[in-house]
Amino acid sequence: MFCTNCGSQVPDAANFCTACGSAVERRPAPVEPAAPIQYSQPVQPPPRAPQLPVTTAASPTICPWCAAEISADQLSCPRCGANVRAPQIRSESGWGELPGRKDMAKLQFGNSFCQIEGLYVPVADVNLAGGDGIYFTHHVLLWKDPQVNISTMSLASGWKRMFAGLPLIMMQAHGPGHIAFSRDAPGEMIALPLQPGERVDVREHLFMLATSNVTYDWFSSNCWYTTGSGDDKETHYPVGMFMDRFSAPQAPGLLLLHASGNVFVRELAPGQTILVKPTALIFKDPSVQMQLHFEHPRTGFSLGWGNWNNRYYWLRLWGPGRVAVQSVFDRMEGEKQYLTSSSAATEQRW
Repeated sequence: MFCTNCGSQVPDAANFCTACGSAVERRPAPVEPAAPIQYSQPVQPPPRAPQLPVTTAASPTICPWCAAEISADQLSCPRCGANVRAPQIRSESGWGELPGRKDMAKLQFGNSFCQIEGLYVPVADVNLAGGDGIYFTHHVLLWKDPQVNISTMSLASGWKRMFAGLPLIMMQAHGPGHIAFSRDAPGEMIALPLQPGERVDVREHLFMLATSNVTYDWFSSNCWYTTGSGDDKETHYPVGMFMDRFSAPQAPGLLLLHASGNVFVRELAPGQTILVKPTALIFKDPSVQMQLHFEHPRTGFSLGWGNWNNRYYWLRLWGPGRVAVQSVFDRMEGEKQYLTSSSAATEQRW
C-alpha cells in the first residue's frame, strides 16, 4: 500500500504515513462482477386438442298466461302469443295487465295459424289448413279468400236467444285458405287457449271466434234489477241476460275475445271478494261466483224519501278463480231510477 500524499510505501496495518505523517486512505478492493446465472430452457407442454362446445337441449319454460310448456329459446308462446320474456308486474291491489303481444304474433292450433296484426284495432288473420275449422259471429268478418267455405251453425233455444238480443246462428269456416276478423272499436285481442276439461265464462257480445273443437253453451246470468212501477216498470241486466260458456271437452282449443281499452286480470283466492262495474267484466272462471251489490253513500240531504237516488250498482265476485276486466265500460241503464226489486244481492249503507 502507498501513501496518496507522498507516494511512500507504508505497512498495510498503518493508519498514518511514516514519511509525511498523512492519514492513510484505504480504497475498497474492486469487486469482480458475478457471472450471470444460467437458467435451463423451460419445457413447453404439448399442445392441447381443441375442446368442442358441449351442446345441451334447452330446458322448457312455462308461459305465464296460458301455462303452456314451451321451449326456452322461444320469445313468444305459440298458443297464446304472450311475450314470455316480459316481466310479470302486478299492482299492489293484485291486478296484472294482459300479457303483451308483439305485432304480428303468430298462434298455432292444429295445423293452422292465427296471426294477430296491429295493436290499436287488432285483426285476427287466420290461415286455415285443410280439415281445420272455426266458428264466429257474422259481424266480425273482415275479409277472406274466395276458396274458404262459410256456412251457418244453428244454436239451441233460438226463441230465448232472440228475446235476449243474442245471435240465432253462428257462422263457421273451413280451410284451406285465409280469413280475417276484427271489431270496429279499439281495444285488445284476448287469446284464451283451453285445455281438455277447461271452461271459461264470457260476458255476452265479446266473443270473436273459436276453433271447432271448442264447445259453446250459454246460461242465465241471474243478475237483474227492476226500476219504476206499473207501465213504467223495466227490467235491467247489467251483465246481460245470458253469459257465454266455452269449454274444450276432449282436445285443446283456442278462443279469441275482443275487449275495449286495456285488459286487467286478477286471481281471487278462495272466499276473496271484489266489486267491479258489471259492464267492465270480460270473463271469469266458472268457480268464481257473482251477484249484485248495492251501495248507498250518505248524502246529508233528505226530504223524507231518503237517499235512494244516490246509489252505486256493483257486481260482487268471489273466488277462487281468475277474473278479467276492461278499462272501458258502458254506463248502466236505470242506475239513478227508483229500484223496486232485484235478483239476489247484498247492500251497504254508509
